[in-house]
Amino acid sequence: MNKKVYKSFNEQVQAELYSAYMYLAMSLDMEAKNYKGMAKWLYLQYEEEREHALRFVKFMQDCGVQPQLLQIDMPAADYDTPLALFQKVLEHEKYVTSRIYDMYEVALKEKDYAAQSCLKWFIDEQVEEEANASEIVEKLEMIGDNISGLFYLDGKLGARKD
Repeated sequence: MNKKVYKSFNEQVQAELYSAYMYLAMSLDMEAKNYKGMAKWLYLQYEEEREHALRFVKFMQDCGVQPQLLQIDMPAADYDTPLALFQKVLEHEKYVTSRIYDMYEVALKEKDYAAQSCLKWFIDEQVEEEANASEIVEKLEMIGDNISGLFYLDGKLGARKD
C-alpha cells in the first residue's frame, strides 16, 4: 500500500471511530431525554461505525501494513431537539461520503485496485446511510412539535434490528 493510500485509510479509521463515538454520545443524549427508540437507533449506528472502522483496519492488515490509530476528538453530547440531532447525523453522513469519495480518487490516482474494490462497498453503504438519515430528518420536520408524532417515530426507530 503506497503512502498516500495508507494515509487516507488511517485517517478514515479515525473518522469511522469518531463517527462511532459521536453516535454513542447522541444515543446517550436521547436516552437521557427519554427517547428510548432514537437512543437504540443511534446505538446501533455506533456499532455499525465501529464495524466500518474495523473493516478498514482488516483491509490494511490484509495488505500487509500496520494501521496507526490516531487521536479521536470529543463529539458534542447535547442536542436541543431530536430534529437538531438528526440534522447533524445527515450533515455528518454527507461529510463521510465526501471523505470516501476523496479516498477513492486517491486510490484511482495511485492505481491501487484493491483499495478501489474495498471502497466500492463503502460508496454503496453511504448511499444507504444518507437516505436513512434524510428520511428521519424529513419525518421530524413533518412532525414538528407534535409530541404524539415524536413518540410514534421514537417507537418506530426503536424497532430497528440492525
